[in-house]
Amino acid sequence: MVIRFDPAGSPENLEEMIQSVSSLSGVSGLMILAGDANGFTPAGIDPILSRASVPVFGGVFPAIIHGREMFRQGSLVIGLPNVLQTMFIPDLSNRAIDYEASFDCKIPGDESALTMMIFVDGFARRICAFVESLFNKFGFQMNYIGGGAGSMSLPPKPCLFTNQGMVADGAVLALIGLASGVGVSHGWTHMSGPYRVTNSDLNVILTLDWRPALDVYREAVESHSGIALDAGNFYGSSRSYPFGISRLESEHIVRSPVRADPDKSLICVGEVPQGAFISILNGDESSLIRAAGNALDLALKAFPTQCEAGLKIFMDGISRVLLLGERFAEELKSVCRENEPLVGACTIGEIANCGAEFLEFYNKTAVVAVLEAR
Repeated sequence: MVIRFDPAGSPENLEEMIQSVSSLSGVSGLMILAGDANGFTPAGIDPILSRASVPVFGGVFPAIIHGREMFRQGSLVIGLPNVLQTMFIPDLSNRAIDYEASFDCKIPGDESALTMMIFVDGFARRICAFVESLFNKFGFQMNYIGGGAGSMSLPPKPCLFTNQGMVADGAVLALIGLASGVGVSHGWTHMSGPYRVTNSDLNVILTLDWRPALDVYREAVESHSGIALDAGNFYGSSRSYPFGISRLESEHIVRSPVRADPDKSLICVGEVPQGAFISILNGDESSLIRAAGNALDLALKAFPTQCEAGLKIFMDGISRVLLLGERFAEELKSVCRENEPLVGACTIGEIANCGAEFLEFYNKTAVVAVLEAR
């Protein structure tokens, strides 16, 4: 595995890294992670991606991770062996698409595929439906890790890298013939609830316990924080109070409310099923930092003992970065414990399966994967 980093985040340097890494012996695919501050556009980047001589996959994120540092600007090109196949799945907001059927048409089964990298447009509206279909197709055949790409500045724009160029509202997959271990942990704890989701539309919660979702959420958050919640401070306050979808004998699946609409509905990153029971969660800086270290411990525990551990990949929710502030450096240190290779991104949602559990789309969660060294 080869890692190249350009702190300037320029198109010219990206092209040079793509060409130099793809020419190395044993490199069969490139994972590209770029910071949103690069200002990449399809007009400038598409010709570069189309000239790549090996499969490429990845995306643009609010920030990227290289070792023990986070960069809002910069580009990472990671040369990987045993990249068996890449695939772009479009229309991740289209209600009419049967994603499982599209996999049957486009992705042949391959028993040598041990790990799948998954990058999605973090603002697509049917990410959970896509992830569920993906697991229905492949099950426990392999491990999965990935996250949501995109910019924190709206409106959404092309954010995924393929050999055809930058694309939006889709998913890019890479099947890799490397063993891995994956760990998932978030550090959030129950604060209020549970509440029944009595009306929702994909990623929009309309009512909780038959009341407008915003009214229920505001009462609980204001009572706990002592801060009045309004349109001007909604995102700043809500990032400390995510929702948690209840699961039997396991951690909640976290959902981030990112906006309140005039009709008092709450827009989340990822779907919230109607009929589900959700709680309002809260956490402090120390619990989040400990959770990241726990995710690494879980990944190492799940890694096959007969294999040599190599590259570590860290997908961490961008809202964790915003909450931790200067202490985010401690979270990175808890995952990158020595001078070991670590790459990753601060994502708009995280994708992983934890051990023998189902594949999920998470928010505000630390996900670590350890790849086999080849």
